[in-house]
Amino acid sequence: MTENSGEKTTHFGEREVLEADKAGLVHGVFSNVASKYDVMNDVMSVGIHRLWKDAMMDWLAPRSDQRLLDVAGGTGDIAFRFLKRAPGASAVVLDMTESMLVEGRKRAEAGAMANQLDWITGDAMALPFEDNVFDVYTISFGIRNVTRISDALGEAYRVLRPGGRLMVLEFSQLPNDGLQKLYDLYSYNVIPRMGQMIADDRDSYQYLVESIRKFPDQDTFADMIADAGFDQVKFRNLSMGIAALHSGWKL
Repeated sequence: MTENSGEKTTHFGEREVLEADKAGLVHGVFSNVASKYDVMNDVMSVGIHRLWKDAMMDWLAPRSDQRLLDVAGGTGDIAFRFLKRAPGASAVVLDMTESMLVEGRKRAEAGAMANQLDWITGDAMALPFEDNVFDVYTISFGIRNVTRISDALGEAYRVLRPGGRLMVLEFSQLPNDGLQKLYDLYSYNVIPRMGQMIADDRDSYQYLVESIRKFPDQDTFADMIADAGFDQVKFRNLSMGIAALHSGWKL
C-alpha cells in the first residue's frame, strides 16, 4: 500500500486504486458473478473447493452449542456445512453484497435451516455486532478481497467470545516455484477465458486471479493473525498450497 497526495492506495488485482474505492470495486465483481458464484469456485479450484471446505469442517469440529459467524459467506456454503455437522448450532451469514445473500437464500438448505440462520449485509472491517458474541468466525475465499485485512482480523477477534476460534480458508502460494509457475499459467490463461464462457465476464475473473497472487503467503498471513491477538495460530496447506487453512484462538 502506498500514499498518493495524502490518500491511501491499495491493490485491486494488479491495479493500484484508492483505498476508499476498493470496496465498491469488489462489490461490483461479486454482484456480477453472484448467480454463477458456485460455478466460479469450481473453475477457480478445478472443482476441489468442496474437499477443501470439508477439510475446514473436519478441523473445526462444529458443536451444537456453538454460534457461527461466516463472513463473506454469501451463498451459505460454509454455514450449511457447519449446521449439518452440528444440527443444534446457529449461524449468521454476513456479506457485503446483497445479491450474494439472495443467491444463498435460494438454496434448498436455506429453507431447511431457516430457524438456525440469519442473513446480514455488512462489512468485514466494521461488523454490526457487539463484542464477544460468537464461538466461531469463518471466512472462505473472502479475506483477500478485504481492503484492510488487519482491520477485518481485528473485528474477528472483537466479536469472538474468549475461547472462540477463527478459521480462514483462502487461496495461497505453492511452496515449489516450478509448481507455482504452472498454476499461474493455468490461472492467468484459463480462468479468465472460462469466466468469459461461463458468465460472460472475463474482467471479474481476471481480478480474482490477480487477487490470489497479491495475497500474503502462508507464514506472513499467520503472522498477521497473531498480530491481531490470536493465539495458537497454525496453518495447513491444501492441495500442496493452492489453498491453505489458517486457525487461531481467542484465549
